[in-house]
Amino acid sequence: MVTTLAIDCGGGGIKATVLDEAGTMRARPMRVPTPYPLPPSLFVKTLLDLAGQLPTADRLTVGMPGMLRHGVVVATPHYVTRSGPRSRVDPELLAEWSGYDVRTALADAFGVPALVLNDAEVHGAGVVAGSGCELVLTLGTGLGCALFDGGVLAPHLELSQAPVRWGMTYDTYVGEPERRRLGDGFWSRRVRQVVDGLRPVFRWDRIYLGGGNSRLIRPEQLARMGEDVVVVPNTAALVGGVRAWQLTPPASVDRRPAG
Repeated sequence: MVTTLAIDCGGGGIKATVLDEAGTMRARPMRVPTPYPLPPSLFVKTLLDLAGQLPTADRLTVGMPGMLRHGVVVATPHYVTRSGPRSRVDPELLAEWSGYDVRTALADAFGVPALVLNDAEVHGAGVVAGSGCELVLTLGTGLGCALFDGGVLAPHLELSQAPVRWGMTYDTYVGEPERRRLGDGFWSRRVRQVVDGLRPVFRWDRIYLGGGNSRLIRPEQLARMGEDVVVVPNTAALVGGVRAWQLTPPASVDRRPAG
């Protein structure tokens, strides 16, 4: 039986567990705060230390914030900052992370085949039905986005960095700082406005709202979004670590054997 070490890397915390082929957790999930400042070397060490508290696995799936192409970082919004989300960008960290081949680095460090995707994409792999056009939005520190067509992961769109209104990006418009400032009621209204605004852009068959804050959406706002909107549990961010291997184009996977 092939086991998968699934690691969900967020702006505020990093969670990990080991799953079997059916997606059943074989160990209690472990969590550590995301350390800052976070150069790539410390990122790899943090993941290794976290994995050391769990059973060994045959392969590795990592979801992390930002845009990645074939396991290489194009941009990551939180990990280039001095002290975490919304803090000042460190030019040295920006240079270190830009173009960093995180997939190869992790495959070498762990000695197992590795798959590294945007965290919303791993989350989506755990919930999509596999038919039609399915959009996944994750609500947490910021906004994550993943698009699937017929169960196949589409090239990543960093929707979170696009402007939405009042000079704000989607990331800031519905991110955790704004939720705390506005309260769940007004924040839920903003989430509905985002869904309504994106509907004519994607024309999805189904949209999934996940991430740690999706459970805070007020029922009255959710009801107004429509029957094609589904709230899914945040545990999908880890469970998707198994299914992501079947839904991801081969070029995104490092399948080098261990050793």
